[in-house]
Amino acid sequence: MLDRLLGRAELKARIDELESENRHLERRVEAEEERRSDAVADRQRAERRVNELEHRIESLEERLDRTTSDEATVEFRRVTDVRGDRLRDVLDRLRGVRSADPEGLLTAFVPDDDAVPETVSEWFGDRSRLVRRAAPAVVVADDADAVSAAVSPALEPEPFDGWDDRFRLDEAWFRPTGRFAFALVRSDTFALGVYEGDDRVSFEGFTSDVKEAHSKGGFSQGRFERRREGQIDDHLKEAGRSLAAVDSDVERVIAVGERSVLGEVREHADVTAAADATGDPEDALDDAFRSFWTARVHAI
Repeated sequence: MLDRLLGRAELKARIDELESENRHLERRVEAEEERRSDAVADRQRAERRVNELEHRIESLEERLDRTTSDEATVEFRRVTDVRGDRLRDVLDRLRGVRSADPEGLLTAFVPDDDAVPETVSEWFGDRSRLVRRAAPAVVVADDADAVSAAVSPALEPEPFDGWDDRFRLDEAWFRPTGRFAFALVRSDTFALGVYEGDDRVSFEGFTSDVKEAHSKGGFSQGRFERRREGQIDDHLKEAGRSLAAVDSDVERVIAVGERSVLGEVREHADVTAAADATGDPEDALDDAFRSFWTARVHAI
């Protein structure tokens, strides 16, 4: 009775109504945060799945190239990974081949499986399928069919093809030459070396405290992801500053690392490539350097 006389009953009813609406909004916010956390987790799972599928597609494409219903199956005579002195030896052997015919030796750079030049497809015929599988690669062959191979370059030249009296194999495509910077960029690790040929003359590196993936949902998941992304952004900004400060006397800057973060530093690099080297900065840099300067030789 007193509440009604003083108008408090109406106020209490309004308070109850607002509290009910507030609880409803809180549930909506919690649901939205849950959906956001699920989306982040889904994105992480999707990125892993994309990598798995890319490898699977590459494997299936190779199997498809090898399997035909109306043509004989063709295979590489041999596939070998070479680097360092062994790679130098292989290149020197190929450079030592000479032809008395000024158009007896064919060299071509094939950047991908859809860009096989006519000179290559005409010469290799059915074996052009192997050239497509080996791409990107520098392809060499002679008109006596004594030499026939594809060698993957670390630094890809512009596409070319032609016959000559010797093979065109620039050392800088395959092996470290001159003075250059080489960096490894990961979401939590950065390493940078300046090299003169094979020799590293300077080094800097650091790691950042980036939180691992968080599996819980709700508000904590959203806050965790925002904090983690902020840590990665800070790490990449510092990596970008280090790359931007590289001495101007280097001929080129090569950056390798996680595909998902390379875009953040691409403006500071002349060449970028994916690499999965891990560990402490110096060891990871050495691992990435060896991998980058390793050539795959396909004997066709």
